[in-house]
Parts: sequence; C-alpha cells; structure tokens
Amino acid sequence: MTELSISTAGGVFDATVAGPPEGRPVLLLHGFPQTRLAWQRQIAALAAHGYRVVAPDQRGYSPRARPRRPEDYRISRLVDDVVAITEELGWATFDVVGHDWGGAVAWWTADAHPGRVRTLTVVSTPHPGALAAALRTDEDQRKRSLYMIDWRETPATEERMLAHDARELRALYAGKVPRESVEAYVRHLSEPGALTAALNWYRAGRPDGSIGTVDVPTLYVWSTGDRAFGATPAQETGRWVSGPYRFETLQGVSHWIPEEAPEALNRLLLDQLRAHGA
Repeated sequence: MTELSISTAGGVFDATVAGPPEGRPVLLLHGFPQTRLAWQRQIAALAAHGYRVVAPDQRGYSPRARPRRPEDYRISRLVDDVVAITEELGWATFDVVGHDWGGAVAWWTADAHPGRVRTLTVVSTPHPGALAAALRTDEDQRKRSLYMIDWRETPATEERMLAHDARELRALYAGKVPRESVEAYVRHLSEPGALTAALNWYRAGRPDGSIGTVDVPTLYVWSTGDRAFGATPAQETGRWVSGPYRFETLQGVSHWIPEEAPEALNRLLLDQLRAHGA
C-alpha cells in the first residue's frame, strides 16, 4: 500500500492505493465517522487478487478538500468528487464499493453514471429510495434515524462528541472497531474543522433531485446488528435495482461490517467482482 494525493477541482484528496497499476480498478468509499483506514483489510485482499484499489479520504475528511459551508457537501458534489477522482486516475470504468455515507454516494453514483460503474457493492446502507420510504412508513426505521435530526440541527454536536476525551464519538464504534483504528479516527476528527466537515454531510440538505432504480450489477450487504438501518429498508432495497442483484445478510454483525467481519465481506466482494468480470 502506498499514499497518493489526487488533485481535482474540488480539492486534493488523500488516498491509499494498492495492487498492480494494470489491475481492474476498484474505488472504496468510507463513511462516518471513519476514514479510508476502515478499508485496510479489503484493500489488502483485493490487491492480493490483482485489483487496482484506491481508497480516498472523502470530502471534508481530506484536509485539502474541506470546504466550510454545509451546502458544499450536497450529494451531487460528493458524486462529482467520485467522477473527478476516477477521471484523474484515468479510469473510464470502475467498480465502486461504499459503506455508510460512502454507500449512499455509491448508490447515487451508479444512478447518475451507470456507463462508468462496472459493479456496485454497498455495505450497510440501503438504497436511498428504500430508506426514504421506510422513514415514511416504518416506525422502527424512524426511531433508528432520530440521531440524524440531532446531528443536523444541533450546532454543538461536535463539541459534545469530542468532550471528555471524545467519549461520545468513541461510543459510536460500539466496541466493534479495532482500538487502534478508533484512536486514529479520533485523532483525525479532532483536527480543527474536521468533525464539523464530517457532520456537514448530514447538514447539507436534501438531494438536488430524485434517485431511480440502479441497473448495474449490485451486491448489497446488510447485518442484523446494524443500529442505523433496520430490516425494512434493507429488504426493500432489491425493488430499487433493475440489474443483477444479490442481497446478503450477516447475522449478529454490527454496522461496522468492513472491520468487524472483514473475511466475510472480502469473500462476498471478490465473488461479486468475479461474477461480473466482463
């Protein structure tokens, strides 16, 4: 693995790259409150199988791509970042993998740019249409999502999260993320402006438009111990995929699948890439 700086019109993104330069390109998108470090086990596995893997710190997480205004974190800007990063890398087509907020960006990217996305793998995050429907009709999902209202509307959220040696921030990982990774995340998000930028993903407002069904080959991995996303939107996600679709459930695993169940995820991810290798 090596470090890479990717310069785009939206800023300079810090990234980890691994695998042979001629390998099939795979982009890994992390979520909140993490960094590209969340993918270290997937990066190693994919590179070992000959894939060219790039995992960037996304907008707000890369210090040189950290605008201050919440509106600069709208989903359209985040998708533009994916396009700009892959164009800078010279990737005409690529496989995209996303977890948590990175999963949301991956869904929207596949919808907006189906000709460029070879396969889509989303971990934890249901299709935005399925989630929106569940928030209207499913009391369980509404309760699970109440934290988003707090994070959007409470200006002091970041102060509270970082108080007392970041006790509240640390609690989000629920003991499921390796301690050394938690310490790295806390250090990173304690940098001036970093946690505010990360929370701006929640504060950016509604998407600019609507998202439709996705017609690229899609793997969706959900876990029964996920506190953020319940069974209803997970099970309904397949209705929003018109292309080849595979839904896998990991029993007893929390929201932090890439780090808590890396071997299981790696097997599923490699299966997905091999199944759609043309």
